[in-house]
Amino acid sequence: MKSLNMFITGVGGQGTLLASRVLGEAALMVGMGAVVGEVHGMAQRGGVVESVVVIGERKGPVLSEGEADVLLGFEPMETLRALRMCHRNTIVVSNLTPVVPFTVTSGKAEYPDVDSMMEKVRGAVGRLVALDADRLAKEAGSPRAMNVVLVGALAATNTLPFDAEILEEAIRATVKPAFVEINLRAFRSGVSAVT
Repeated sequence: MKSLNMFITGVGGQGTLLASRVLGEAALMVGMGAVVGEVHGMAQRGGVVESVVVIGERKGPVLSEGEADVLLGFEPMETLRALRMCHRNTIVVSNLTPVVPFTVTSGKAEYPDVDSMMEKVRGAVGRLVALDADRLAKEAGSPRAMNVVLVGALAATNTLPFDAEILEEAIRATVKPAFVEINLRAFRSGVSAVT
């Protein structure tokens, strides 16, 4: 494998950066090179947060349009917006729960239909896995663990060059001890939702 290029997108507060660190840590645990790059944007105001995780030989954390082998979308509209990063064989794992922007709550705009957005994504890539990661995270014990649910769903696609057990080790190494068990439950629920 030359490299596996992953593009992760969401909005501020959804945990995109933790997900990136878990994936990078897992790659390092199995002796593979990993580069993680982060773009915070207006994260504090609910703005877009994007990160890149490259596993393998590639040296830089910058992807051009059409280079993402994996798209991990934490918010449906951001998943659709990130389609520019995908190619025909990209694996997309997307949350189905919207984070409704202020322009929608104030009545100045309408949020697009989630099913329609996911159909556009499905028609443009190799595989789409779409799930209600927010609900699964709540059931696991914390709505904030939605990010780890999506990492679990990604693990279940067998796209990563390491297995779920390595990702569980990476969660233990990356997450604060008080939150490890909840995150492991969330991760496993993501795996189960796909398998």
